[in-house]
Amino acid sequence: MHKVFKYRLYPTHKQRSVLCKHLEACRRLYNTFVCDRVQAFEQRGVSLSMYDQLGKLPFLKTDWPPVSDVHSQVLQNVGVRVDLAFKAFFRRCKAGENPGFPRYKGEGRYDSLTYPQATGFALKGRYLRLGKVGLVKVRQHRELEGNSKTCTVRRSATGKWYATIVCDVEAKALPESTEAVGIDVGLEKFATLSSGQQIANPRFFRQEEHELAKAQRKLSLADKGTPERAKARKIVARVHERIRFKRHDFAHQLARRLVNHYGLISVEDLTINGMVHNHCLSKSIHDAAWSQLRQCLSYKAEEAGRTMVAVNPAYTSQDCSQCGHRHRKTLSERVHVCPCCSVVMDRDENAARNILRLGLQSQAPSQEAAAL
Repeated sequence: MHKVFKYRLYPTHKQRSVLCKHLEACRRLYNTFVCDRVQAFEQRGVSLSMYDQLGKLPFLKTDWPPVSDVHSQVLQNVGVRVDLAFKAFFRRCKAGENPGFPRYKGEGRYDSLTYPQATGFALKGRYLRLGKVGLVKVRQHRELEGNSKTCTVRRSATGKWYATIVCDVEAKALPESTEAVGIDVGLEKFATLSSGQQIANPRFFRQEEHELAKAQRKLSLADKGTPERAKARKIVARVHERIRFKRHDFAHQLARRLVNHYGLISVEDLTINGMVHNHCLSKSIHDAAWSQLRQCLSYKAEEAGRTMVAVNPAYTSQDCSQCGHRHRKTLSERVHVCPCCSVVMDRDENAARNILRLGLQSQAPSQEAAAL
């Protein structure tokens, strides 16, 4: 399986300048490739392929010195990105959607360099060797595993630099566990387990909302193109970055605890894009970031040899987990009281038990097939 390792980079002032020049050269090359495709189709009715454009790189290097300073593999990846953008555009057009046409990258809108082969980079202790850049200091908080495949150097909105290295690794299964759990996510409580355990909703965005509003007001008052506006924009980006870091840490730690303890994890297959259309709850739904937890559970369970199942959430809050009677409840009713078996329990715990039941049922056919 593929595993991603992300490290913080600390380039020197000179290296930072070189990286920024490489980003600018790649941005201009990206725009050149997009322009060539548009002009070729409008003037000659020809659709250029990725290989047609990559074949022009040797001539561009001689005519345009900044391009020759960038590693050849990074330049080739620019052509790959343009090709993927146009393929995605035509694919969505054929599917009946109304996608936006691939756009030109404005200044500061191209913020990553990709080395698609391990020959262009190497992690050596406290330094990461990058082609045409040199040895960049890195904070290696954990060792690389497996074989390195690709490396992407990215500049964040706050000016920080990160290296993301994709490796081929072998999955390390945890000791087998027969315990199973169902998880019902919500807004009042972030999650309720079928065991009755409740996980509080941290509401990271709500905690930082006041600071974010204050920073955005200062940004709106600053004149465009001034150093004051650039500084205010960076402050807004830092607040968003702080929220993202907190949410990321919370999701990963919770997912790790669940994967370590349970062999089967059953979650709801929620359609978040449809749920956020409710303007009263959209901000809270985005703040909860349920999809981030599910993503963490998915790959951590795969690496640990666990099973994660996404089940249809329909009627999981209405059905009784004891007798199966369906009793409709409004969203304001937070206690489940069954009129048939008279069981009384928390609404979310009842839903979590139903989610667990559906998860176990979905695994039963595969287990029977394995037994045969």
